[in-house]
Amino acid sequence: MRLIGLALALAAASGAQAETRYVLAGRLIDPESGRVLTNQRIEITDGRVTAVQPWTPPPATAVLIDWSKLTVLPGLIDCHTHVADGWADSSDPAEALHHSATATILKGARRARETLQAGFTTVRDVGVFRGLSDVALRDAIEAGDVEGPRMVVAGAYITIPNGGGAVTGAAPDVPVPDDMKLGYVRNADDARNAVDMLFGRGADFIKMIATGAVLAVGSTPGALELTPEEMKAACDAAKRHGSYCIAHAHGAEGVKAAIRAGARSIEHASLIDDEGLKMARDSGVWLDMDIFDGDWIDAEGTKAGWPAEYLRKNRETTEAQRQGFAKAVKLGVKLSFGTDAGVYPHGLNARQFAYMVRYGMTPMQAIQSATVVSAALLGKSADVGALSPGHYADMIAVEGDPLTDIRALEHVVGVVKGGKEIALH
Repeated sequence: MRLIGLALALAAASGAQAETRYVLAGRLIDPESGRVLTNQRIEITDGRVTAVQPWTPPPATAVLIDWSKLTVLPGLIDCHTHVADGWADSSDPAEALHHSATATILKGARRARETLQAGFTTVRDVGVFRGLSDVALRDAIEAGDVEGPRMVVAGAYITIPNGGGAVTGAAPDVPVPDDMKLGYVRNADDARNAVDMLFGRGADFIKMIATGAVLAVGSTPGALELTPEEMKAACDAAKRHGSYCIAHAHGAEGVKAAIRAGARSIEHASLIDDEGLKMARDSGVWLDMDIFDGDWIDAEGTKAGWPAEYLRKNRETTEAQRQGFAKAVKLGVKLSFGTDAGVYPHGLNARQFAYMVRYGMTPMQAIQSATVVSAALLGKSADVGALSPGHYADMIAVEGDPLTDIRALEHVVGVVKGGKEIALH
């Protein structure tokens, strides 16, 4: 029996032997220091970076990814996606009602793969109409059953009935299923209970719909929908769970109410005023501003015949949002990288970088927004957003130099997640 026990122990030790592989980076953009290094050897053990140093050849039998002719940087982070919500880009406000939960999750799996192949190795998925479908997708990716980015998920929207986070536009006699109403609230007690329920069922954070929405019928972007009391109740409850709330808020008063309630980040912030910008800066709240997709909505939505209400509200908010972003850059507000992927096709997330540079960021600042800044927003700076030792070995490679042409990031030619190379298109 002792011999059998020894053999089993040796077999277990052999199976647990650390796997080490290497990446040769011709140019390495380090967003932590803001520097560019050349001819670097990145050592990876069991999916995490263990060393970054000037190139010396690894052992002859080692697994090597040769990116010697490419620019390498950490895997990108998008803090505002709808990967798990398969129908966000439809012109039909009630599109989610036409598809089963199974169809929705399968569509989400495809979009997760598209997002990863575009170089976004981590996303914060900020709400679904079909409640908890994002939890299921996150868990399937973590289990290795689905290929996709690391996901941080909300579970559902905290919204008023018929508000910006509700399924609207259906005929009055068409029932909305219960799993599309998980986050409906009518008072502060409802908000607390909904937050407790969502964390109990696997959510990582809470998404509040503080104001009306652009892409929702009968919803006014500048109007407050949740009350300050409901938002504070939700944020306080999230803190009790060791997490946080974020707030969808277009209107200036909604932005400020959400900051006062304790929101960690403000999504969109399209009509933010100078007072709101200073409040965000002084309180350390991140602004997550999707300044790319307004052009997509206007051009492609017009072609596809999206509702006139959508197109009008988009035109009324797009340029104001971009001017607010430019002011935020100058003020030194914390600006994460969030695109509202799903409104436009998944995989085009990197198109936002050029807009961020156009409206005041340097290319390095734009890259930092999608790496170290967004990692800090997620509370995951020790794991993602950088390639120093200890971080997950999540990285991408592009041809050319994103610091001279930021649009190089739109054409990713290599992706590694957790030390494993991802097959691209």
